[in-house]
Amino acid sequence: MNVNSDVKSAMIRLVEIRKYYQTGPVTVKALDGVNVYVETGELLAIIGPSGSGKSTMMNMLGCLDVPTGGEYYLDGREISKFDEDELADIRNKKVGFIFQNFNLLSRLTALENVELPLIYRGMGTAERRERATKALSMVGLQDRIHHTPTELSGGQQQRVAIARALAGDPPVILADEPTGNLDSRSGKEVMEILKDLHTNGKTVIIITHDLNVAGQVERIIKMQDGRIVNNEGVA
Repeated sequence: MNVNSDVKSAMIRLVEIRKYYQTGPVTVKALDGVNVYVETGELLAIIGPSGSGKSTMMNMLGCLDVPTGGEYYLDGREISKFDEDELADIRNKKVGFIFQNFNLLSRLTALENVELPLIYRGMGTAERRERATKALSMVGLQDRIHHTPTELSGGQQQRVAIARALAGDPPVILADEPTGNLDSRSGKEVMEILKDLHTNGKTVIIITHDLNVAGQVERIIKMQDGRIVNNEGVA
């Protein structure tokens, strides 16, 4: 990956992004002049210690928060000044989320959990059922579609979460500690799925503290004190 590539080709581009919080008389600089670009189809990891800003970076990339200053371009659109409704629409169409704790609804089946974001899109029953079934098949759960989360292992639950992220066919997959609650075998399976998504053209961004996970990507962005301190390809 050439870190000097033309930024105009970027799926994601952050320009001097700042996120400041006021705590009494103290200004906390969660992100302090961050410049990042992510090419379409890239696989990268964002790493850093607690308090480094990587969680704030994830919220910014996923349109869950807005910057105090700077510009954020996603798929060619400048979205830094979007209101909450516009950001919600972008999140629903452009970003698929995978969380450490899976965030599945226990009362719903795997199929129903995967369908849920498609309902928010206003998609008809037949189409969303077809998409959800296909997404579950892609992660090897075609025989578990009617099981609830309590009937699935941790690795299977994370695969349901990946299917949910894929069902809407977003260009960006944002994975927050995707192997954090899994045993080593299940974690390896999840990483293989994420690498396959990258191979098939998805832009995959992994936020992690696990150096083994970070070692499997194309590029690592290391954060500290709200700034990027390293941004390099992985041999």
